[in-house]
Amino acid sequence: MPKADIHPTWYPDAKVICNGEVVMTTGSTSPELHVDVWSGNHPFYTGTQKILDTEGRVDRFMRKYGMAGASDAKAADAKPEAKQDAATAEA
Repeated sequence: MPKADIHPTWYPDAKVICNGEVVMTTGSTSPELHVDVWSGNHPFYTGTQKILDTEGRVDRFMRKYGMAGASDAKAADAKPEAKQDAATAEA
């Protein structure tokens, strides 16, 4: 049995407010929760998330760990052959 008068007040229907709108209710020790981001407007959950490729870092990572797509691998394999063919043609 919990001790009396030491626990905070529990609000089982606390309102979660985002941009002035009540977006959901949940249990909390506060009657209202004001949030900036929730799953309804977060880019990850809405499908609008974009990967920012700064200075080719994503491409460099993919090449480093061998995660390049099949088309990238074929293009990379074709380049050395083209150089060899050009070298033999000059000779």
